[in-house]
Amino acid sequence: MRSTFTIDDDLAEEARRYGVPLSAAAREGIATAVRHAKEQHDRAAYIAHPESANDWTPLEAWDDNAGSGG
Repeated sequence: MRSTFTIDDDLAEEARRYGVPLSAAAREGIATAVRHAKEQHDRAAYIAHPESANDWTPLEAWDDNAGSGG
């Protein structure tokens, strides 16, 4: 997907001066922003609906008798 965005002239000039490829830097920045947004979304969902030991079915719950033959 192609997209157009505006970048501050001074920042663009610094990027050129230091050889920072704008497209790659933009992709990395967007990927980082999306990762942070997902983390915040997941955290908010957990806070709204925290897990508890009672949420597990017997097959999912830890079996204290595992390995003891019983």
